[in-house]
This record gives sequence, C-alpha cells and structure tokens, in this order.
Amino acid sequence: RDDWEMVDKIPSVTLFREAGGRIRSLTLEEFARLHEELPEHLAEMALFSVATGLRQGNVKGLQWGKVNEALSVAWVDASEHKNGHAHNVPLNAAALAVLSRQRGKHPQYVFTYNGKPISQVSTRAWREAVQRAGFQDFRWHDLRHTWATWQREQGTPTYELQRLGGWLSSSMVERYAHIGNSHLAHAAKRLDKALAGYLLDTPKEKR
Repeated sequence: RDDWEMVDKIPSVTLFREAGGRIRSLTLEEFARLHEELPEHLAEMALFSVATGLRQGNVKGLQWGKVNEALSVAWVDASEHKNGHAHNVPLNAAALAVLSRQRGKHPQYVFTYNGKPISQVSTRAWREAVQRAGFQDFRWHDLRHTWATWQREQGTPTYELQRLGGWLSSSMVERYAHIGNSHLAHAAKRLDKALAGYLLDTPKEKR
C-alpha cells in the first residue's frame, strides 16, 4: 500500500501468538550445589552470571578495558550486545568479588582457562557438574533466568529488571511477572479498609 501502491488498504491478518519462552531457574541452595561441583573457572563465570544477568557470550568476552571496579560498572558495546544497543551493567558485591579474584590472570580478558580466553562453557565439565548436582535440562543460559527470577523474588519491578537485563521491550520481562508479586499483594490489601466497612454496614441478604 505505502511503497508499491498495489492495494488500497492493508488487509487484516491474524497473527500467531508467540510462546512465552522457556524459563528454568535454580534456588539459591540449588545454585550453591552446582557451584560446588563446577571447576574453578566455570564456577567463577557462573557466579558472575547470576550476579549480573549477563549472557554467556558477554561473560566469555568480557575484557578488563570494559570494567570499572571503582565505579562498580561494566559495559557491553552495541556490537557485542544481542539487542544492538550498548549496555551498562551495575556490579554488585558478588560480581566485584569475582573480578577481584580474576585480577592478574590475564592482561586482556577477565575469564580465562590455562592462560587463554574461554571459547566454550557448555563443555563436558559443565554437563558432568550439572549431572552431579542432580539437575536435568539445565543450560548455561538458564543462569540468566535464575538471575531474573531472583531479582523478581527480591521485589525488583519490571522497568528496573528490563534495564538491568538489557531488554528492549517489557514483553520479555513479563515472562517473570508471576514471580515475586508481594508488591501486588500489598496493593490488593489497600481495599481491605473500604471493603471491611462495606461488609460490616451491609446486611448479609443485600450483599
């Protein structure tokens, strides 16, 4: 219609509804069990992942030049981020502790193995650690789901989680909307006072 002017109006088309996506996460106790089973280099990367929510590729490729420990922030260039936008990553105490332990191991890359940058994390060592920890169908990307789940459980609102996770739209974050709804419970209770008066003042047969 707009470019080729072959039709007068755009026809109505029913779109397929997209699936909500797979969510698999661990509790704090379960993650501690997995962390204990992982070799040191993967354990540190896994801990950094659940502390920051960064995707696998961004953790593997993280360089010291993209980290400012004094300001407690790391950043991912637009060319390295899935959504094509630069992403600033606030670093909490757990993430900073991991970085502190990695200092001096490599002049350029944060996470290394035998002095070389890590190219793969879903290795045999990872799979065997997952199995020893007693989990099935748990992938490295599920560490990001774990981070998002923990954030929601701690009351992080949707707009903050979206910014922290580097999602362009809130639709991706809504997958976690059912988790940590204590703030909604508080909102629902705002009507208690009004409804309590109604129940006391209204005869039962008229309710």
